[in-house]
Amino acid sequence: MSPAELALPIVDAALADRLRSRMATVEEALFEHASSRAPYVTAAARHLLAAGGKRFRPLLVLLAAEAGPRPDADEVLTAACVVEITHVGSLYHDDVMDEADLRRGADSANSRYDNLVAILTGDFLFAKSSELTAQLGPDAVRIQAETFTRLVEGQILETVKPGPDEDPLQHYLDVVAGKTGSLIATSARYGALFSGAAPEVVEALTQYGELVGTAFQLSDDILDIASETEESGKTPGTDLREGVPTLPVLLARASQDPDDGRLLELLDQDLTDDALHAEALDLLRKHPALAEARDHVVARAQEAKKLLVVLPEGSVRAALESFADVVAVRSA
Repeated sequence: MSPAELALPIVDAALADRLRSRMATVEEALFEHASSRAPYVTAAARHLLAAGGKRFRPLLVLLAAEAGPRPDADEVLTAACVVEITHVGSLYHDDVMDEADLRRGADSANSRYDNLVAILTGDFLFAKSSELTAQLGPDAVRIQAETFTRLVEGQILETVKPGPDEDPLQHYLDVVAGKTGSLIATSARYGALFSGAAPEVVEALTQYGELVGTAFQLSDDILDIASETEESGKTPGTDLREGVPTLPVLLARASQDPDDGRLLELLDQDLTDDALHAEALDLLRKHPALAEARDHVVARAQEAKKLLVVLPEGSVRAALESFADVVAVRSA
């Protein structure tokens, strides 16, 4: 494997080798943890793990752990498993809610089995992540509980339209922060915490994870509109076609430009029609909201990089800065 195959950009070869080696250990442990006395449950729980994924969250745990004196501590490896199992468990529930047929190029669990099995498998994985968290002590249990509350709250908010007195944009940002930012923040926090990093480093990396995680999700919103290819992992304009509110759409709705009449009219229509969908996509690509969305993502990435001043200059800080840059560039 080359450093480019890691989910984070790692230029330093020695650091990349260390992370790959530890990720291999984590990967093996993930499948061991996703096992049950019942073979059927084991097969269902391992289904999405086997489908792959970037494993960004556990990798961030391992990278953040390099900021402390004990990056190879057993607790770090356990924490890496906790965040990935939590994430994968949430995907089972996501697919039921979205009525998805595919996940990571494979049949979704609800498609392969059924909704009931998918929901219970997600619950099983959440239970497994709780068992592992208990091994990390009371602080980890509290952190995991707070993270899980935010994750589920974000999921719930996504299903509920903002009230008449609520700002739709802020509502959406709260959803993204809960569903995505919270667990990525905890990934960075766990790595720093269980490697013995100083409290100010733990706090800074927690905030870094929150910002970068949220920005990474929002950059997907931009790619959904701006990309001409399927570089975001799905057909361009998929969210637009499905009526999913995204950052560029919400910013366009909020612009109150009198010239936006046709775009707003289209956004209120059923865009499963190919011609209407193409017209809306074209208008959004030309709208200032797209540049505004990019500016928002770049600003979050820059904010995240500023937090890294607590770390000494070197390969670890450079890797974390590079990831923030990648988040910004992928939306440009």
